[in-house]
Amino acid sequence: MDTMRQRMQQIEAEQIESRKRQATTDELNAAKASHIEEISTMKHEHKARETELEDELHNLHKVQKALEEELNMEKAHSKKLKTELAKFTNNSMALETDVRKIKEALSNAEHRLEMAKEKGASREDEMASMITKQAEMENELRAGESLRKKLHNTIQELKGNVRVFARVRPKLDRDHTAEVANFVYPDGMNRDGGKQITLQSSTLNAEGKSRDQSYNFSFDRVFGPQSLQEEVFGEIEQLTQSVLDGYNVCIFAYGQTGSGKSWTMEGGSHKGIDAGMIPRAIYHIFDTTRKLEDQGWSFKLHGQFLEIYNENIIDLLGSGEQEKKHNITHEKSGSTTVSDVVVVPLSEPSHVHNLLRKANKKRTTASTRVHEQSSRSSSVFSLKLEGSNEVTGEHCKSVLNLVDLAGSERLDSTGTLNDPTRLKETQAINKSLSSLSDVISALGSGSHVPYRNSKLTYLLQNSLNNNSKTLMFLNLSPMQDHLQESLCSLRFALKVHSTHIGQAKRSMVVKN
Repeated sequence: MDTMRQRMQQIEAEQIESRKRQATTDELNAAKASHIEEISTMKHEHKARETELEDELHNLHKVQKALEEELNMEKAHSKKLKTELAKFTNNSMALETDVRKIKEALSNAEHRLEMAKEKGASREDEMASMITKQAEMENELRAGESLRKKLHNTIQELKGNVRVFARVRPKLDRDHTAEVANFVYPDGMNRDGGKQITLQSSTLNAEGKSRDQSYNFSFDRVFGPQSLQEEVFGEIEQLTQSVLDGYNVCIFAYGQTGSGKSWTMEGGSHKGIDAGMIPRAIYHIFDTTRKLEDQGWSFKLHGQFLEIYNENIIDLLGSGEQEKKHNITHEKSGSTTVSDVVVVPLSEPSHVHNLLRKANKKRTTASTRVHEQSSRSSSVFSLKLEGSNEVTGEHCKSVLNLVDLAGSERLDSTGTLNDPTRLKETQAINKSLSSLSDVISALGSGSHVPYRNSKLTYLLQNSLNNNSKTLMFLNLSPMQDHLQESLCSLRFALKVHSTHIGQAKRSMVVKN
């Protein structure tokens, strides 16, 4: 029994030992599998790291190659810079040598300049003294010129004659290749008052021989083809300013078609160097009235613009109806009024520009053989002025009439014989100008003055007597083809110049 028990115990012990060995074997197998898996993972990681390192090594090789190339370039650039540095060093040395030479030359020049300054100091003083004397002489000359104009105006006013200015226009593109007449200015058209003009002509007599003739004329002022609008207005500036002193003033332009009347009176524009006498006179009066405000004066200005076409008065600031009737009335005070016309208040210079532009759109013009844009009417711009001075009690009322007469013309020269409308216009123009000539003749002879023979002379009645200071602008064409018309105009102007209309009256009262 004991043996059996021992055997059983031995078997149990062996079974326990067998189970232990099996457990140990299982543990070993599990550890082995885990170890194999770890080895596999480590191999995979090693392979990935190996690949990563190979990529990094490849990139490093690229960087190394690029750096080697860049290094080579830097070496080449450094070599080039060293070469250029050597070259610049040589140039710098040469420049330093030049600088030393220039400094020496400059030092010598400064030394000579100092010597010249010392020698020229007295000359500068003399020059300054001469400049001062020159300025004083120029001021005296301007004052003398102003005084001369005032004295000349005073003499003409005392004479009571109509003043006449003659102006020859330049040759224009429309004249093409036509021959220029021989106008001579004996006194040289000096700025202090050229007054003479000579028209020279050469004709063939019956024997075929050349006959030279000279026609000499003298007026208050003569302007040649090169004269500027500003220069012309400078001669009438004081006359226009007489309006502010209470005098009626009339300036009218006379001459054949295309002689430059409208250019003289209205100009190529209403502002700038080409502005004519009308805008310049108005702007000048505006400027002067503003200056007189400091002396207690206040002024009211009104504008009126009329056209006389075929013996009819047309209001250029109104509807422009040719059929509308307008009556002219002359007051005992010397003023003239026209019924049913627009009178525009003018308080700013810009109003003048708008007024002139509106009137010009309604002017009656047409093309003739002499002039492509001929005015077929006479225009009369009236600037009515009324002023009062609260300090002195003075009150004045006056009118500035600026007249652009229709061009004198011959029927055969203008090509109007076959055109009934142009023919009627030309006949009306010539009748109007003929009436003006009759009035001038009557004033010169002291006989009855036929003012009523035309609308123009009746409208200007108070400008052609001692109620006004009157100036006539004679405009002349420079062309040989117009020589006979120019000669007729010059003779008429001479007749006007010798006409005595009496000393102008001043409309100025003093109120207590």
